[in-house]
Amino acid sequence: QVQLVESGGGLVQAGGSLRLSCAASGSIFNINTMGWYRQAPGKQRELVAIIRSGGSTNYADSVKERFTISRDNAKNSLSTVYLQMNSLKPEDTALYYCRSIVAGTIYWGQGTQVTVSS
Repeated sequence: QVQLVESGGGLVQAGGSLRLSCAASGSIFNINTMGWYRQAPGKQRELVAIIRSGGSTNYADSVKERFTISRDNAKNSLSTVYLQMNSLKPEDTALYYCRSIVAGTIYWGQGTQVTVSS
């Protein structure tokens, strides 16, 4: 079992920055992948970025060069993952969720709201 808690969301003007955090508890050393997803009103949930236990990352085309996913290397696990978001746009407004995969089981956090004003 893994529990995920997101934080760091808020209201920011276009062009601004935010850093989201996802803290995992439970079977953290079995986490294979951590990812950030987002869901805007009336839209499907979509992948933003993922990071794997080996350190490789992937990003949605819409956030490349603006967002960076990273982990707390001091903890030698994916127990804490960050999403640095720069050059934010109004279309980045959404509820951002953290997701982990542990031995094939998917876990979701409750989400943190990001609102970008124009």
